[in-house]
Amino acid sequence: MNALNRHLCLCLMGLSLFACESNNSSRYTQKQDSAPQFRYGELELEDAVPRYEPYAPANSRPYTVFGEYYTPMFTGKGFVEVGGASWYGQKFHGHLTSNGEIYDMFEMTAAHKTLPLPSFVKVTNLDNNKTTIVRVNDRGPFHPDRVIDLSYAAAKKLDVISHGVANVKIEVIHIDENGIMTVGNGEPQQPQVPPSIAAPNQKRTALAAQAEPKSNDNNRVDLAPAKALSPSLLATERPSLDELFVQVGAFSNQEAVIELSEGLSRLYQVPADTPLIDNVYRLRLGPLKNEQKAEKLIEELKNIGFDNAFPLVVPAD
Repeated sequence: MNALNRHLCLCLMGLSLFACESNNSSRYTQKQDSAPQFRYGELELEDAVPRYEPYAPANSRPYTVFGEYYTPMFTGKGFVEVGGASWYGQKFHGHLTSNGEIYDMFEMTAAHKTLPLPSFVKVTNLDNNKTTIVRVNDRGPFHPDRVIDLSYAAAKKLDVISHGVANVKIEVIHIDENGIMTVGNGEPQQPQVPPSIAAPNQKRTALAAQAEPKSNDNNRVDLAPAKALSPSLLATERPSLDELFVQVGAFSNQEAVIELSEGLSRLYQVPADTPLIDNVYRLRLGPLKNEQKAEKLIEELKNIGFDNAFPLVVPAD
């Protein structure tokens, strides 16, 4: 065994303590949902920023789950609801939402059975009066006593994680094409800044217009196909023309580098890519949101033996 293979094997042995199932399996291999096993850096708990986004027509179709028939609303304007809130995390991280986006448990998002997608919602935990704003991009929870399913980040901000469920009030934040905002059943407010169409963090997919939702074993809706996505497809969109990555190294063994990329992606909860350049596989993690995240990731990588990791700016396609 050469030095490269020995290094890869040692790293993979360490990563196996954290890594989940292979990306070739579906999310259902993880039978119970959970909080993230590991995350580098601090979790940012910033509210979603409400703005005008047109509703996606593909999300207005009626659907049936567990024998119940649901008809999505034409508009969320003026909508207020009180009920139970639950949350979902690692089991669904990196999989498609009903809106055709990729679920990121570290983003401020949520699921609702009938609100138009996407919608912005103010959520108040009535048990402790904590509030947050989330972007609804998924369907669920399909439980009679619950009205909203929060991402891990949103649930953490509202202090729902340890309790599992909470009594909440949800108020739709509706912004029309002219930027006029209405919160719940309150009075319309004139815009403070020019309205703009959002560029969602999650990567979109044409599957949203092609597939009907279907039920799964965790009272959630999945968008076909349910098959897990490879780490290279978990990239989020950056507003810049350039994308920031961390290059872990360059390797010649394709099988080993792919296995390593999957382990690192699971460990640090970031996308991974292994482009072949000049007959060498470049293992990159990202794209990352900012330089601070890249620096923190490089520090973590060096702590486990990847001394040559460095930041890399790649022009966006």
